Amino acid sequence: MKKIMHRLFLSCLKATELIEKKMHFQLSTKERVQLKMHKMMCGACSSYEKQSVFLEKGISFSKIPEYSPEELRKLKLVINEKLSEMK
Repeated sequence: MKKIMHRLFLSCLKATELIEKKMHFQLSTKERVQLKMHKMMCGACSSYEKQSVFLEKGISFSKIPEYSPEELRKLKLVINEKLSEMK
């Protein structure tokens, strides 16, 4: 019985691993079912998932675009012009 329970139910450590994996890769059917069952019983892991999703969105939103040297030069000129207008 213990082996069956161990196979069906995840530890919180394994659940958090799957939560992170789910953000970047597709989970197998078994993993999805196990994670869903675990989160139904574990409020801490459900909260962890919500917080992880929030952080992931914040990190991906704040990515700074990369500019070419020419684009940077033009951007600096525009900023300097706007600052000069404010004086």
